[in-house]
Amino acid sequence: MTRIAVAGAAGRMGKTLIQSVQQAPDVTLGAAFEHADSSLIGVDVGELAGIGNIDVRLSADISAELDRFDTLIDFSIPAATLAAVVTCTEAGKRLVIGTTGFEDTGLAAIRAAAAKTPILLAPNMSVGVNLCFKLIEFAAQVLGDEMDVEIIEAHHRHKIDAPSGTAVRMGEILSRVLDRDLSEVSVFGRKGTGGERDRRTIGFSSIRGGDIVGEHTVLFAGSGERIEITHRASSRSNFAAGAIRAARFLENHAHGLFDMQDVLGFDG
Repeated sequence: MTRIAVAGAAGRMGKTLIQSVQQAPDVTLGAAFEHADSSLIGVDVGELAGIGNIDVRLSADISAELDRFDTLIDFSIPAATLAAVVTCTEAGKRLVIGTTGFEDTGLAAIRAAAAKTPILLAPNMSVGVNLCFKLIEFAAQVLGDEMDVEIIEAHHRHKIDAPSGTAVRMGEILSRVLDRDLSEVSVFGRKGTGGERDRRTIGFSSIRGGDIVGEHTVLFAGSGERIEITHRASSRSNFAAGAIRAARFLENHAHGLFDMQDVLGFDG
């Protein structure tokens, strides 16, 4: 039975992960972590997640708990995740990373670590979202340069990065298929009199408000018709289920960098 540790355990996603791990028959929760300034350090994380005492205390020190888990699932913030990558890599622990907002240097550090230990890095663990990735790839192949492409995403008011990691991945897929340089064709919001839209641009619009779990739409707009591929998440449980599925996948690998497309068998 794979022993799971959860980083950012006191947050919304962390609590959902704890609930999902406890419900899964083939994994067990071995440890849970939060930042050292948290007033909840030492609290039983089952109580935090609303499922009762499970005899796992919230800790701030990953290095002190290394003998309690095999795989760390991390949906926290880039700085904390990168620190965890160093500790886990040195100890030979596997990592499932759902954190978004990494700079290029952070992504390079994760790639380097994956040469030593298996890491799954994905902006979205949802099976449905990853299916949408394939659908927009196919749509872009069929439609080519005949339509304008826009990406619209919405999240809760507490999300700190924009556009979302999922929206960025959608942009990367579209730009690859359409043979465009995303850094050159991205447009983030529009204001003023900027002139007629350039067909080759890929627009991003971000909405932040309330308790929206996550919504993503890729809009292909042409003359006389419009195609929309949309995913709406009503619960974080689908992200947690995907992360646990990813943890199972990593059990069969000694090292390497993977994403949910690998887990679902979509690549190749």
